[in-house]
Amino acid sequence: MKQVNILGIPFTNMDHITLVQQLQKHIENKEKSFVVTANPEIVMRAHDDSYYMDCLQRASYITADGIGIVKASQLLKAPLPERVTGYDIMMEFLEKANDNNYRIYLLGAREETLHRAIKNINIDYPNIEVVGHRNGYFTWNDSSVAEDIKEKKPDIVFVALGVPKQERWIAENFSDFDRGVFICVGGSIDVVAGDVKRAPLRWQNMNLEWLYRLLKQPSRWKRMLALPRFAYQVFRQRSDSQS
Repeated sequence: MKQVNILGIPFTNMDHITLVQQLQKHIENKEKSFVVTANPEIVMRAHDDSYYMDCLQRASYITADGIGIVKASQLLKAPLPERVTGYDIMMEFLEKANDNNYRIYLLGAREETLHRAIKNINIDYPNIEVVGHRNGYFTWNDSSVAEDIKEKKPDIVFVALGVPKQERWIAENFSDFDRGVFICVGGSIDVVAGDVKRAPLRWQNMNLEWLYRLLKQPSRWKRMLALPRFAYQVFRQRSDSQS
């Protein structure tokens, strides 16, 4: 499996379709897999936090969830094919789950948000079996969360605990599971529930989804400070590779 190293993060060199096909094979073979969808903010957090970096290194696949990652790979002369976002993977697998009667589990978000999301999933994807759910407000060492997932044996677990909790939780509990595709999906459950709207398609096509979210949620500006730091470090990596 080809990988592209960006600031120590091994990004999987696959497009969206190929990754989905690969994950389906894991489901059909009753194997387990751990998918991280990483943007520049995640890369810089891992750059600053060695434990978080270790958690990411345990992932089976790390995708480019952000145009900044794709542009960085091009700058480093190892271009990734496209953005592969957590939301897009989730929506694709809801379709696949409906077609193949996959069992899913939702982990994260608020309890009322989960119920709205499950209601919408049941309406739009009637062949999906939602075997369980748990909101994101549990104590870190609560073993009942992992035990519930092990007991219910879902094919897909959508983990929406936010960064960095979702990656840490999967990394720390992954060895306890025998099967299941665990996918970090950030705020995607909120979108499925109808609580948050995704950027209009024209914003997505212009690679300005990050700007749309910033305009809708100005409190995100502090998170955007990771972008110039990320760009600086990528230029340093390119310079080091050329020297």
